[in-house]
Amino acid sequence: MLLAFNKPYGVLSQFSDRRQPPRPTLASFGLPAGVYPAGRLDLDSEGLLLLSDDGPLIARISSPRFHWPKTYLVQVEGEPTDEHLERLRTGVTLKDGPTRQAKVQPLIGRPDWLWPRDPPVRVRKTVPDSWIELTITEGRNRQVRRMTAAVGLPTLRLVRIGIGPHRLEGLKPGEFREIEH
Repeated sequence: MLLAFNKPYGVLSQFSDRRQPPRPTLASFGLPAGVYPAGRLDLDSEGLLLLSDDGPLIARISSPRFHWPKTYLVQVEGEPTDEHLERLRTGVTLKDGPTRQAKVQPLIGRPDWLWPRDPPVRVRKTVPDSWIELTITEGRNRQVRRMTAAVGLPTLRLVRIGIGPHRLEGLKPGEFREIEH
């Protein structure tokens, strides 16, 4: 079984939390027993999370060795220039080494279908924000946030919309559906 789940902002990508008081987890959403996340999304990131009861499939999806592309909508602080975009495309050197090349394109405003975030992203009247679509084939810890910050465009909101051939379309935050694999 393979499930597509739209992980809301502020929810852990796991089924339990040892912290006191516990934070919201996947256990709150009525997911079938025996499924586990294929990869992670940070607490402050939203969007597509794949879950499965098939261990080898989980390993293929989550291992950087298999280069599954992961696509994100990224709200950044500032307006991306051609230079910012080219640096993201060719790879950015982070503290843990250079990233692989990425696909990136600027967007005109927030996509119409995207739900408002709760709580809303902070707005600074003196600093513009923009949206880009970014696709990577790695999955380092907080990689997209670190990449955009490294080129001078700090991430304000991060929504994963695709993993390999699977897309988020049609799922509201907290909803899931079974998909083909």
